[in-house]
Amino acid sequence: MQCQCTWTCCESKMLKPSAFGSSFSSSALLSFSKHLHTISITDSANTRRRGISTTCPRYPSLMASLSTVSTNQSDTIQKTNLQPQQVAKRLEKFKTTIFTQMSMLAIKHGAINLGQGFPNFDGPDFVKDAAIQAIRDGKNQYARGHGVPEFNSAIASRFKKDSGLEVDPEKEVTVTSGCTEAIAATILGLINPGDEVILFAPFYDSYEATLSMAGAKIKCITLRPPDFAIPIEELKSTISKNTRAILMNTPHNPTGKMFTREELNVIASLCIENDVLVFSDEVYDKLAFEMDHISIASLPGMYERTVTMNSLGKTFSLTGWKIGWAIAPPHLTWGVRQAHSFLTFATSTPMQWAATAALRAPETYYEELKRDYSAKKAILVEGLNAVGFKVFPSSGTYFVVVDHTPFGHETDIAFCEYLIKEVGVVAIPTSVFY
Repeated sequence: MQCQCTWTCCESKMLKPSAFGSSFSSSALLSFSKHLHTISITDSANTRRRGISTTCPRYPSLMASLSTVSTNQSDTIQKTNLQPQQVAKRLEKFKTTIFTQMSMLAIKHGAINLGQGFPNFDGPDFVKDAAIQAIRDGKNQYARGHGVPEFNSAIASRFKKDSGLEVDPEKEVTVTSGCTEAIAATILGLINPGDEVILFAPFYDSYEATLSMAGAKIKCITLRPPDFAIPIEELKSTISKNTRAILMNTPHNPTGKMFTREELNVIASLCIENDVLVFSDEVYDKLAFEMDHISIASLPGMYERTVTMNSLGKTFSLTGWKIGWAIAPPHLTWGVRQAHSFLTFATSTPMQWAATAALRAPETYYEELKRDYSAKKAILVEGLNAVGFKVFPSSGTYFVVVDHTPFGHETDIAFCEYLIKEVGVVAIPTSVFY
């Protein structure tokens, strides 16, 4: 059983030591400033190869807890003549995201929220100042659909520094409203109903939902602890001429795994052999601690079949701006842009100008970011180990997955509920990502 935590921040609140005994000291685990991020807890039984739905019946007690969370608005709604909720069949199985649920419980119980992937500190002043200046300069109307030209160029320049690939900012870069929209535009623009798409589980929850909206046939390959390595033989037996795409994420949310060059080479070889596309979510590329991040598009023969997706939010701690992008060769960019045009059409204009300044930051910014997160990761991992968790390796992202079974709860969901109510800390049960 595992759970996931982030290490982005907790300045003034501390864990209650009585919950695990005096060894669970506040200073050892969470009494540090500037960042909050995520703990995930997963039932190891759920990492075995079997189908798991992300519907509410999988965590009924959690939903029961949420049913008691209300807002002023909901309190004023008349309780009579309520109509049953309606939703298209392709979305029937998907309920409120686990992040929203756990954040609501954090508010209800006054708990430290290590279950939401955003920091409790603000982004850098030079980027915020650039946004303010853009607004004052009148850059407030619709942007060009696929991005402000200066921002497209900044994305292309950054990608060349990171991957060595030179891309055309006008024909191969599409600005989106966050990476989640880049994922949606890529899937809806390039996947047809019935197309087979391979996912690596656990996975970011929007992947399955968006693939379902596209009518895709999903095949999952499970990454298992402790190292969450790709089961190569299973991948070889799963991929075929019927496979349209592999949707992957490195550094990987929620496990913190980074795909190795050897693993990427195998994926590339199989994709070339079977004429398969790759949709690569790389939003944590600057949070790589133990090895260099490698974009699969940079491997021989892969750029022509890869859509690389990224965003500003994680690297610059500006998740609320929702600035993302997709990089792909023109023949794939066409589909991405067609879907993007009818999803959001264009992304926030002043924020694109500010994002241009962000991507032109000196390399020292990224070096300091990595040092900062590495130090906080060390504090969190040390504290979790001291408490008695088994902590799985995390080579990237700001997520840590731990085995909670020493504490005697039957499932990761039960443990997370206990953690919220009795300890005052929110973690994420990773079973919902399978």
